[in-house]
Parts: sequence; C-alpha cells; structure tokens
Amino acid sequence: MKYLTDEKLVIVGAAGMIGSNMAQTAIMMGLTPNICLYDPYAPGLKGVAEELLHCGFEGLNLTYTSDIAEALTGAKYIVNSGGAARKAGMTREDLLKGNAAIAEQFGKDVRKYCPDVKHVVVIFNPADITGLVTLLYSGLKPSQVSTLAALDSTRLRNELAKYFSISPDEVTGCRTYGGHGEQMAVFASTAKVNGEPLTRIIGTEKLPGKDWEEMRVRVVQGGKNIIDLRGRSSFQSPAYLSIEMVAAAMGGPEFRWPVGTYVNNSRFSHIVMAMETTVSANGVKVKPVTGTPEEEAELDKSYRHLCALRDEVISLGVMPPIDKWGDYNPYLCQTTD
Repeated sequence: MKYLTDEKLVIVGAAGMIGSNMAQTAIMMGLTPNICLYDPYAPGLKGVAEELLHCGFEGLNLTYTSDIAEALTGAKYIVNSGGAARKAGMTREDLLKGNAAIAEQFGKDVRKYCPDVKHVVVIFNPADITGLVTLLYSGLKPSQVSTLAALDSTRLRNELAKYFSISPDEVTGCRTYGGHGEQMAVFASTAKVNGEPLTRIIGTEKLPGKDWEEMRVRVVQGGKNIIDLRGRSSFQSPAYLSIEMVAAAMGGPEFRWPVGTYVNNSRFSHIVMAMETTVSANGVKVKPVTGTPEEEAELDKSYRHLCALRDEVISLGVMPPIDKWGDYNPYLCQTTD
C-alpha cells in the first residue's frame, strides 16, 4: 500500500467506538503505516489492537500503549476522541467541565512529549471548547489545531438529499458555521439542490417554509437523533470525517467541509468555531464567511454562545482569563486575519 506519509499518527481514545473506527479508517485510507493507539483502558485497547491485527493489513506498524508519554513521544499527527461520551438526554454542553479538564491535561502532554507535532485534531465534546483548551496549553500555532465541525454540514446534505429523494452528490455547498451543536448557524445561501440555489426553493411548493424549519431542527439535533436510534452517540461519521481532516493536513486530498479553528479578528475574538477553511500540510487557513443578513445574525448568536461557554470554563479555573493567555501560548495574541 502507498501511504501519504511514514510519520507517526496517534489515536487518543482508541479503545472507544470513535477511536477504534478512526484507527481502522486511517489504515484503510493509507495515511501512514506507523499508527499508535492510546487509551488508559488497557483491556479494551488491547482488544482493538488485536482486532486490527486480525484484519491482516500488510506493511502496518501498529503499536498500542496506556502510557501517554510513550504514545505521544515522536508523534507528528494526533486525533483525540478521548473525552467522556455523550449519553441519552445530555447536550454537548453537559460534558463541559470534565472534558475541558481532560483537554487541559492533553494540551500539557502535547507540549511536554511532542512539541514538534504537526497537526492535532480534537473531536470530543464540546469540541469548540476542548479544542480551544488544547490549543492554549499545547503552545501550538492555531493553524496546527483543528476540531470536528463537518458533521453538521454533512447532516444538512443528508437531510436535503432525503427530502428531495436524490443522490447526496446532487446536493452541494451545504454549510453550517459557528458552534458545533444546537446553537450552530445553518446557511442556506451557500447550498444548491440539483444546481438550483436552495434559497430559491425555500418557501415554494418544492420546499415549504415549515418543512425547511423542521429540517433545520433535524440538522441541529442530528447527534440526538443518532442516540435515539442507536442508543449511543455517533461514532462512524465523526471517525471518518476526522481522519479525512488529518489526511488533508498530511498533504492528502482537500478537506471539503468547514473546520473548527481558532479565530481572533475584528469580528470574532479568541474562540474556536466552525469556519470556511483550507486544510493542507501548512495547517488550517481561515477564509471569509458571508451569508444573508439573517444568517450573519445567526452566526453572531452562535459566536456569543461559544463565548459564554468559554467564559464559563474560565470561571471554573480550567483556563486563565483571556489577558493571560499569552503567558501560555503567545500565538493566541496574534490576529488570524
């Protein structure tokens, strides 16, 4: 098999459903032969490693460990799904305090054991906040840390394809920005259905306004729907999309969806949120986001919600006040324009 790189990729939280799916996806997509699985739950971790080895992959150097120092030493790419899972009746925000503390320790471990890492993807909820905490304590550049935000856009694509009974490939430009959660901003102005702008369809007999509003609710509650259907939170879709993101950071195919990234400019200040981006071997680069006045207002509302979560984490003592962030990571004092 031809690999994108031979550099070390670490899957954190590999004993879980997302982590184990990420590991298998990374192998099957040919990211790198050198994959290390990490999880503090040793029996489950060994079970995942055994199953992957039972697949009979050729040319694979698969290692696993419950020692974080061993796992991260020499790592060039990391995907972390190692937070507490969302359960029935929970929102992403319910996981805030515990997972923010996990992100703090992870960021410190990255700084200590693999300061030369090239890219880190954080996907455990609430990903906007855990990614921000990781970035702060790791000391990495904002372009080196990204979070999973694509799921909301792919869920919009899926809902439109189902509604119109067409192939998802015929639905293009689906975009949600801001927070990854029920406070996201769903942009209709970027999407097309069979080449026709979605905004021209909404409010017509093709897509009555009531149906569109119901669809928007299904999109923002897409994770809840999976829990209701399967009895557990999503794992296949976040695993695949996060590995696609890492592949792009390794210099592979373009990542087609919005990415959670650090933004600090004249409009959004000191926050990680879903934006239009490019992801390459040079990291994440933020691109301008524009929509209708109503969409822009929704994006501003989503941003304010994320700021409230960030400020709550600061009040809990997990992060210092913003004016002290430069003491931990000087890159966070720079603008991202």
